Amino acid sequence: MKKNWHEFRDPIHVFIRVSTDERKIIDSRPFQRLRHIHQLAMTNLVYHGATHKRFEHSLGVMELASRIFDVITNLNNIHDVAREIIPPEPSELSYWRGVLRIAALCHDLGHLPFSHAAEYDLLPDGWNHEKFTVNLIKSDEMEKIWKEIRPIPSSDDIAQIAVGFDKSKLDDLERADWKTILSEIITGKAFGADRIDYLLRDSLHTGVAYGKFDHYRLIDTLRILPQSNDDSSELSLGVEDGGIHSVEALLLARYFMFKQLYFHHVRRIYDIHLKEFLKEWLPGGVFSTELEGHLKMTDNEVNSAILEATHNDSLSEHEPAKRIVERKHFKLLYEPNQRGLKSLKPGKIFSQKAKKELGENTIIYDSYSEKGTRTNFPVLTKSEKIRSFEEITRTLSMDKPLVANGEYVFVSPEKFEEAKKWRDKNLEQILASEEREGEE
Repeated sequence: MKKNWHEFRDPIHVFIRVSTDERKIIDSRPFQRLRHIHQLAMTNLVYHGATHKRFEHSLGVMELASRIFDVITNLNNIHDVAREIIPPEPSELSYWRGVLRIAALCHDLGHLPFSHAAEYDLLPDGWNHEKFTVNLIKSDEMEKIWKEIRPIPSSDDIAQIAVGFDKSKLDDLERADWKTILSEIITGKAFGADRIDYLLRDSLHTGVAYGKFDHYRLIDTLRILPQSNDDSSELSLGVEDGGIHSVEALLLARYFMFKQLYFHHVRRIYDIHLKEFLKEWLPGGVFSTELEGHLKMTDNEVNSAILEATHNDSLSEHEPAKRIVERKHFKLLYEPNQRGLKSLKPGKIFSQKAKKELGENTIIYDSYSEKGTRTNFPVLTKSEKIRSFEEITRTLSMDKPLVANGEYVFVSPEKFEEAKKWRDKNLEQILASEEREGEE
């Protein structure tokens, strides 16, 4: 008997089931390419288990998005105000569930080699991985697949839900609020399926326990809710009162994952050396925006080029390649952690002084800040009133939101010992001088 469903074993979700139509998408060139794009760039050079790829993450996002959809469209879970935007016909609801699953599968198709590490500063103006994703979804290659699926999904619907959209530019105004909710299921800044899966998956593969939280309870309490008790207020994803602790755990997990993993200083410097390599290796210092070139470029091609450049000192990309392969990366010289400093960028000030003393090419300054965090979403209380999360939470202080940010100053390993002596001798004076200037 012909199978209509196929199963993928998954370390997070155990079994992920897909239809024969969805299997066609998974078997396509754009999706199979994700088998060769690391989820966490070169993090495996720091946390050796971080070898997982965008392929399995995308399957996980589809699984979670489906669960969320089933919860928020369950008749017992629909808030009165939300009933007007949910398609009443089972056939239409089934169509949108299918589109959501496809959009979740496709949401990362546009990622460049090594994911985010290689994206910034290496694309022409106006380009990012979301634009690649939309172009791939609407490509002739994928349009052929959409036409084989029943019911036939609109590539516009898939693209809008996969990457988000500006409602003011949406022709289908009747479905704008509904599509906004569907997109939020995947890309939501508070508890989208993308965020839930990458926290759980990255935590497992790196051995960093901070990323774990009760996602089962969180999903079970998600609801489509108005932003306030005003019936005309905008709708968004929110939670019932019983899910508050799960949301707080997610927000804390994300904060600590950024501090412990995503912003780990050795991981950051490998990203910097990777970008240095790519700027020298890529024609014109940027990735091609042609879809065919994009499909042929993965981590494998970049790793091969890095290894080749390591053994050829006549190439301009030789030095950053050698630093990656031979683990001769720049070392952390200074990380500001003094409380009460009036300067917003003490690391930048220190790096400028260090460059003058030790040499321009000897010092690398790096600053980081977590982006895309949203904490003010609606909560349905036990009294059936709508309140904002920021009003209710007692675990998190909204006066000082959990945002991971900071600075690093790196020095070449060849100058490390000399730089340490200079730092120990001059750091206090540099910071004191900056404090005095800030007071004037």
